[in-house]
Amino acid sequence: MNNKLQFNPAYFLLALLLLITEIVIALFVHDTIVRPYIGDLLVVILIYCFVKAFLNSPVIPTAIAVLLFSFAIETAQYFKLINILHLQHYKLARIVLGTFFEWTDVLAYTAGIVLVIIAEKLRQKKE
Repeated sequence: MNNKLQFNPAYFLLALLLLITEIVIALFVHDTIVRPYIGDLLVVILIYCFVKAFLNSPVIPTAIAVLLFSFAIETAQYFKLINILHLQHYKLARIVLGTFFEWTDVLAYTAGIVLVIIAEKLRQKKE
């Protein structure tokens, strides 16, 4: 990836809005659809926007890197990394690393990245 450090305020603003949305979901939404599925879908978009806020990098490699990162976190959950590192008693660690592996999370991450790629391709066509 030929990355160049470059601040992009639009991506930063999107990342900030998504972060606020994720916090609102975590604090106030306790359902069986939005919190577990939409939250996971949005988190990869949040990470993508955060990366693009600071790196001028191509869409596909960046999207794939974010997806692989999310898969790595989910794999860490499968192997109970949070317990291995003795972090299970720290709420922030449980929020960031998660505690349970779920295939639906992998699907939600994949769907989120597919949406990112579609949105980026549509945006590029408009330019």
